[in-house]
Amino acid sequence: MQVQFYESNTVEDSLLKFAVIFAKYQGMDIYVRHKARRTWEIPGGRRELNEAIDETARRELYEETGARSFSMIPLSIYSVTHDGSEESFGALYYSEVTEIGELMSDSEIGEICFLNELPEELTYPAIQPELYRRALKELSRGIG
Repeated sequence: MQVQFYESNTVEDSLLKFAVIFAKYQGMDIYVRHKARRTWEIPGGRRELNEAIDETARRELYEETGARSFSMIPLSIYSVTHDGSEESFGALYYSEVTEIGELMSDSEIGEICFLNELPEELTYPAIQPELYRRALKELSRGIG
């Protein structure tokens, strides 16, 4: 598996299928655990039909964390290629969350945690550390 990064606006918008949000709340990183899994992940998800990718990021952050008030800043475009498969593109965002409410009753998320580093047990261990490092790199450059 290979993860590659591209500058924002350098990949055709229609190719962006996912939004992943590196989010912080009270200075700590937000991670979520899907009800059907025992592993943790950075909030994010699949773009819906006719949805702008920025709206995907806002919707997924709200649905997966209960975030009610937050900023949303695009950081980078990324792609994932599995052995011989077609390149799949997504957008990486940064969010500073200032208010979190309850999850929706029908949420797919079973638990939220706040940490200062990546959890050890990741749902996508070949992808998420790369996204985490890229977010930190972009933020250290003053983006956000």
